Amino acid sequence: MKSMIDIYDLLKQYGTFIYTGDRIGDLMLMEDEIRELYKAQVLDVKDFQTALLIIRHEVTKLETKNNN
Repeated sequence: MKSMIDIYDLLKQYGTFIYTGDRIGDLMLMEDEIRELYKAQVLDVKDFQTALLIIRHEVTKLETKNNN
């Protein structure tokens, strides 16, 4: 897993499609879904951590862009 596209594809495999029109809100929902998949023992630790890191990086990027 290397990018947001990989996370979209992962969630899509489990029937989860997230689009609310609010990009940061979408990312927060994705993080929640990733956590639920991990709790259900569908994801291993490495994929879980990598996905969270990618999502948080994207949130930081968007927040920085919105503040400028």
